[in-house]
Amino acid sequence: MSRIVVFGAGGRAGVRVVAEAAGRGHEVTAVVRDPARHRELGGARVKVVAGDVTDGGSVAAVAAGHDVALQVAARLDMASEEFYTAATRALVDGLGRAGVSRLVALGIGSLLEVSPGVRLIDTPGFPADARAFSLGHAAELELLEASALDWVVIAPPPVFLDAEAERTGRYRFGDGRVPEAGEGDPVFSYADLAVALVDEAEAPRHRRAQVAVSY
Repeated sequence: MSRIVVFGAGGRAGVRVVAEAAGRGHEVTAVVRDPARHRELGGARVKVVAGDVTDGGSVAAVAAGHDVALQVAARLDMASEEFYTAATRALVDGLGRAGVSRLVALGIGSLLEVSPGVRLIDTPGFPADARAFSLGHAAELELLEASALDWVVIAPPPVFLDAEAERTGRYRFGDGRVPEAGEGDPVFSYADLAVALVDEAEAPRHRRAQVAVSY
């Protein structure tokens, strides 16, 4: 059993990560900005706390005593690059102060490569608004690469994930390339994304790299 702190626990990925980790018997600290809005997260193995992933002191306080951190937070009320830069700097600082060396972060599929050295966001016709959001994750990667953390960024396919599908427990890790999808393959789900994230938190298979996950 591990003690896992989840930043962004109230989001679509976060609620599933919390449920997946607690269901396996881990002690989970679910970090949200306003616990009163996320009473559904509470449970026998879940403690819901207020925290700010963009503040190093807050990160250090809520992460103290944990074995691993998961970062699945996002903010739509501020620029992506501003948020992910602030959050990553705070995580590097705060987790270091808390003595938590392992970080599993949710990435974005648009930063995966479609050919050697060519990311999806760099292809002709890629939407400008989606590119701007993706560049926040790119800034996150650069900061993690310069840090001393034992990190991994897990990037799902560059599509809208299925928020309704039930957990199957099935997934596969790839590399830094956009996963190939076969005709008739289901859309990757948040439920199975949570399985992959918690698996990586339990038993690290990838270190200091961005990797794809898909069916």
